[in-house]
Amino acid sequence: MAHDHAHAHDEHGHDHDHGHGHSHAHGHSHHHEANAKNEGRIGIAALLTGGFMGVELAGGLIAGSLALIADAGHMLSDFGSLALAWIGFRMARRPANSRRTFGFQRFPVLAAFVNGLTLFAIVVWITFEAVGRLTDPHPIQPGIMLWVAVAGLAVNIVAFAVLHGADRDNLNVRGALLHVAGDLLGSVAAIVGAIVIMYTGWIQIDPILSVLVSLIILRSAWSLTFESAHILLEGAPHNLDLDKITHDLRLVEGVTDVHHAHLWSLDGRRSMITLHARVSDAATGPAVVSRIKARLYEQHSIDHATIEIEHDDCGDADCL
Repeated sequence: MAHDHAHAHDEHGHDHDHGHGHSHAHGHSHHHEANAKNEGRIGIAALLTGGFMGVELAGGLIAGSLALIADAGHMLSDFGSLALAWIGFRMARRPANSRRTFGFQRFPVLAAFVNGLTLFAIVVWITFEAVGRLTDPHPIQPGIMLWVAVAGLAVNIVAFAVLHGADRDNLNVRGALLHVAGDLLGSVAAIVGAIVIMYTGWIQIDPILSVLVSLIILRSAWSLTFESAHILLEGAPHNLDLDKITHDLRLVEGVTDVHHAHLWSLDGRRSMITLHARVSDAATGPAVVSRIKARLYEQHSIDHATIEIEHDDCGDADCL
C-alpha cells in the first residue's frame, strides 16, 4: 500500500512529512473494510451467475430462444467480469514495492474498463444475431423459455441484492451491478417474450426484445468505460476543480503563488495532487507545507499531496 502522506521538500532540500495521521489512518481502515465487504459480495455474485449460466444456455438452445441465449452469453461475460473484479480486489491488497510504487490499487479500475469493453462486445453480438432472427425466424418453445427465464430472474435478483449491499461508490462494484442489472432485464425480456409467443405466436418478439435490452446495456457500457478510461488516463476527478484548488491555496498564509499543479485519482475514490508553492521570504518551508496539506485535506478531501517549496524562480524547465 502506498504511504498516505507524501514528503515535501523545503528550500534546503530536506524532507518534511506533515499530515493528519489519525484521520488518514482511519480513512485507510475504512477503505480496507469497504474493499473486504465488496470482495465478498462480488465473489457470491460470481458464483450465482456462473452457476446458472450453463442452465440458461442449455434452456435457450433447447427452446430456440435468442433472448435466453443472449442472456446466457451476458451471464458468461458477467461471470468472467465478476471473477476479474474479485481478483482485482485481492490484487489491490498487495503491498507496494520498488517496481509498483502504488501497489495494485488501480487494478480494479482496469477490471472495470475491461467490463465496459465486454459489454460493448455483447451488444454487437446480440444485435447481429437479432437481425438474423428477424429476417429468418427460428421456431421457439415458449414453455421452456418461460420457466428458464423465471429461474434466471430469481438468480439475478439475488445477485443484484447481494451487490446492492456493497459500496456503490466503488467503480468496480458499479460495473458488476451494471452487468447483473443487464442480466435481470434480459430475464424480464425473455419472460415477456415467452408469454407473448404463448398467446399470440409472434416469434419476432424474441429478437426485438433482445435488441431493446442491448440498447440499455449500451448506455451502461458507455458510462462505465468512459469513467474508468478517464481515471486510467490520469484525468482530474469530476468532483474537483484544479483551478479552484490552486486559487484557494493562494489564501494560505505565506503562499504567494501555486503553479505546476497536477491532480488525479488513483482508483476513483482517492485523489492526489502535486504542486509547486512559491512562498514569501519570511515563510518557513515546513510550516507552509503543513498549512497547505491541512487546507487540501479539510477543504478538498485530498489526503495525498506532494509539495515543492520555492522562494525564487521555479527549478523545473517546464514550469508555467
